[in-house]
Amino acid sequence: MTPPSGPDLVVDGVGLLCVQLLLRLRGQIAGLRASAVVHIVATDPAAPLDLPAWCHLTGHTYLGRVPADCDDRDVYAVRLTADATPTRPGAPWHLGAS
Repeated sequence: MTPPSGPDLVVDGVGLLCVQLLLRLRGQIAGLRASAVVHIVATDPAAPLDLPAWCHLTGHTYLGRVPADCDDRDVYAVRLTADATPTRPGAPWHLGAS
């Protein structure tokens, strides 16, 4: 599903492995409002698996792949939710704020 308007934030994850990408995403979405749409630019082939799994874990809404300007990278969209479950700062796959 493609979001109806442009993103509120674009996270550049080009060249990052998925754990690094999730760490960057986690840090950059802090403070964004609920319902904000975030586009994540990724080159890691695991991103289409890891991003929906992370959204399921945290409660954010995975919106899927969106059209990109470049063929060598993919762009995925996430909608932030107000009641998302926080993950650890240095471990995006582990629940808990500490």
